[in-house]
Amino acid sequence: MLTKDWYLEYEIQRNRPGLLGDIASLFGMLGINILSINGVDDSRRGMLLRTENSTQIDQLFAIVKTMDNINVTKLREPKLSDRLAVRHGRYLIRDADDKKTFRFVRDEIGLLVDFMAELYKKEGHKLIGIRGLPRVGKTESVVASSVCANKRWVFISSTLLKQTVRSQLADDEFTDDHIFIIDGIVSTRRSSERHWELLRRVMRMPVTKVVEHPDIFVRDSEYRLDDFDYIIELRNHHDEEITYDMLEEGYSAFNDFN
Repeated sequence: MLTKDWYLEYEIQRNRPGLLGDIASLFGMLGINILSINGVDDSRRGMLLRTENSTQIDQLFAIVKTMDNINVTKLREPKLSDRLAVRHGRYLIRDADDKKTFRFVRDEIGLLVDFMAELYKKEGHKLIGIRGLPRVGKTESVVASSVCANKRWVFISSTLLKQTVRSQLADDEFTDDHIFIIDGIVSTRRSSERHWELLRRVMRMPVTKVVEHPDIFVRDSEYRLDDFDYIIELRNHHDEEITYDMLEEGYSAFNDFN
């Protein structure tokens, strides 16, 4: 028996008592399993469904179109963003002009960690950049995501505990079950040619790399923002501006970056 997952999202037109029960009863009548459900907006609900044949979803769509109390806004195979929306109760915020940029605030670190962990689980090359002011939680989120994805992490450069600038790795660290973490400021400001030989080798590997402060990294290296598959922005609050003005005053101001 071939099962298939679906994402259904609907907007509530009139939230009368018993509406959700009626919808659940409809799914039961059609033999459709509800995997999870949550509000994904003030007036919308999202559901992850599982069907055993294609006719079930066709029948569902034909019926819900006739219901006056709801307006179906999405019915599709679930994307990663759909699964996270149901899990956390809201959609990822994506930049309107740059679709590979995703925005989070510190109160949403749980969602950020979950999102990054799902990216880590995908095999092959991925280059992820993460922007944010000092002590907002960038490195902690990267490491926590590694734990959630059951991956090990390797700091190529970092200032999490003390300044780290690696120039070599052990043989067992060159594997695809590691997440390679690079501090774009440390690597471009306080590194040696041996460090860059290692960094370039890692960048060529078909594994996940995470670069903190990607704008500084690309400004002072041969890499470009176009090389990144995802850019993540983490702020203390939605109106916070991420700037690098302090960098011009000297690298010593960033010894506590993490």
